[in-house]
Amino acid sequence: QKPDTIAKSLAIGDPADGPYAVVQANETGGSIDAVSDDEIREGIRLLAETTGIFTETAGGVTVGVLKKLAERGELKDGEKVVVYITGEGLKTLDANRDSFALTEIDPNPDSFESHFGQEVAA
Repeated sequence: QKPDTIAKSLAIGDPADGPYAVVQANETGGSIDAVSDDEIREGIRLLAETTGIFTETAGGVTVGVLKKLAERGELKDGEKVVVYITGEGLKTLDANRDSFALTEIDPNPDSFESHFGQEVAA
């Protein structure tokens, strides 16, 4: 059965590598977790607001799960975590349609700078 989620690229009801992923998580002390569609959107928003990277829904899953791990105290103080984000948000605009306010500006550096308060480097 195909899961009903905005993360279409991950919505595989019976993934071929599912059993392998479970074995690897168990053998390496890792874990497998899940997030809701709202948590996916929050992960997308968090990444965009803190890094300027606009990811697609699979990246939102990654950031959403990382946020859950941090909130549950499952990350050690000073522990380094690498988050591998490969997809960009323009691929899944439909999933984020209501998540961000749209801002229309004139297509020039002055308009950008005055609206966002950041200088445009040429």
